[in-house]
Amino acid sequence: MSYFLKKTKPSSKGEYLQIYSGYYIPKVGKRNKSYKKLGYVQDLIAQGIENPVEYYQKEVDKLNAKEAEKKIAQITDVSTCKYVGQFLVSSMIEKLNVKEIIKVMNSNLKIQYDMTDLITSLICAQIVSPGSKLKAFEKVIPSLYGSKLFSYDQIIDGVKILGNNYEKYIELFNNQIAKIWPRNTKNLFFDCTNYYFEIDLEDNVRKKGPSKENRKDPIIGQALLLDSDQIPIGMTMYPGNQSEKQFLRKSIEDLKNRYNVKGKTVQVADKGLNCGDNIYAAVVESHDGYIFSKSVHGTNLNDVEKKWVLLEDELENKWTEVRDEDGKILYKYKSCVDEFEYKHTVDGEKVSFKVKEKRIVTYNPTLARKQKAQIKKEVSKAEEKITLKGLTREEFGDCVKYVSFTATDKKGQNVKIAKEMNNEKIEEDLSFAGFNLLVTSEIDMNPEEIYNVYHGLWRIEDTFRVMKTYLEARPVFLQLIESIYGHFLICYLGATILRLLELKVFEDQIPVTQLIDFIRDYRVTETGQGSFINNASSSRTFIKIKDKLGLMMLGNLILQKKDIDNIFSCEL
Repeated sequence: MSYFLKKTKPSSKGEYLQIYSGYYIPKVGKRNKSYKKLGYVQDLIAQGIENPVEYYQKEVDKLNAKEAEKKIAQITDVSTCKYVGQFLVSSMIEKLNVKEIIKVMNSNLKIQYDMTDLITSLICAQIVSPGSKLKAFEKVIPSLYGSKLFSYDQIIDGVKILGNNYEKYIELFNNQIAKIWPRNTKNLFFDCTNYYFEIDLEDNVRKKGPSKENRKDPIIGQALLLDSDQIPIGMTMYPGNQSEKQFLRKSIEDLKNRYNVKGKTVQVADKGLNCGDNIYAAVVESHDGYIFSKSVHGTNLNDVEKKWVLLEDELENKWTEVRDEDGKILYKYKSCVDEFEYKHTVDGEKVSFKVKEKRIVTYNPTLARKQKAQIKKEVSKAEEKITLKGLTREEFGDCVKYVSFTATDKKGQNVKIAKEMNNEKIEEDLSFAGFNLLVTSEIDMNPEEIYNVYHGLWRIEDTFRVMKTYLEARPVFLQLIESIYGHFLICYLGATILRLLELKVFEDQIPVTQLIDFIRDYRVTETGQGSFINNASSSRTFIKIKDKLGLMMLGNLILQKKDIDNIFSCEL
């Protein structure tokens, strides 16, 4: 804002003076308005001001001087520290060459910004310093070196556009990834999670269901699919009150149709996500395969299967041990092949069918110790509570399975009061501690290969952890469903890019969490003389990145603008 003295042409009463302020409106231009009315020159002289024009010009000069001071204060209040570590993310997006396709995708929209630049800025902001979109607008994006600036309205509008088309953007990135690193879909890893929202009322998507955090708030479900290289290949969002099981079929069907996946795939999922309908869809309808785990506890296995799990002899039930370099047992296993019966739904009715499966039971000594300790802890808790007379089933919590209850009281009312410890259940769980059962349609696959493929699921669990903990996918800070989906897309793309960096660029030598630490730590401070001071601390990750990419200047104390520009233009 600036000020000037306005002199109105003389009228019958003479020249009239006013102080005007001038200001600029983006896309409109410069505008002026009256700041202070002074009066007619002859009246001001009569009031004792000898030269009104000169007198009030000095007042205008003082106002302009104060405005100049404000501008200087504003400049010095803004941090001169800039994030640079996100060059890894922006370079990966540049390598994927998505800009022109995104431009065509949005050619029918009247937007005044580049969508690829916005996506890049939002992903980098979510990795560097996650939080609300307002935080990204006010603090984070302006602190990203070389980042384009966007208005808050543009950010909110852009996130909504992304959410409306999140599956298309996943398809776009998948296609571009496949051009550089062809997708391996021999094995597909699948799992689900959900995110709670601290709202009172449900809507069409945020529904009350089984929350991972055991909360009662409405939730949104998220199904994630990884390829054989354990890089994300698909994401599906679904209402929180719907079963995860159906989204295994839906996600894989969508994947094959949308991404032109050919040939047989083996679906790898955790226990509880597979059922007769999914097995029928995989083997009979799609001619695919599956690997999943099955709990050996409770009613998951019949008596014959439970007996086989524990059986050991030198002929048909001999265990094979797998040891480390020091001779310590990592796990042991045995396997069998047989036909097993399942049921799938046809026109609302359950119909039986049989599948030939290989089942591998494994025993892990480390897992056994952990599970036995947990069982004993729950038993102690149950024994403590059972001494309190009259406790009902609901009052026992997680240890309820180790307590027997009377169905009725003396008056015949159904109250389920604790009666005694369930010693049979305790002994059974202790005997099965450390055991796990893997079920697969791949009867010709080696048991150790099946074991190793299944345990690749840890990467999908780790991807969820990265999205929830490091990228802070929750809380969302948005209300519109389209915007919420846009936010999850940003988190998904961020996790995908980090995984590409980890597995394809740095060849699984730098974990995702260490890459995030590097990106957040690598910052520079402007000196005001055209150079920058490197604030980053050295680390093994730092050295690995510097050596792998050949960026020797990464470790320099003083960096010139051309040095940082070269860092951002590096080829991964």
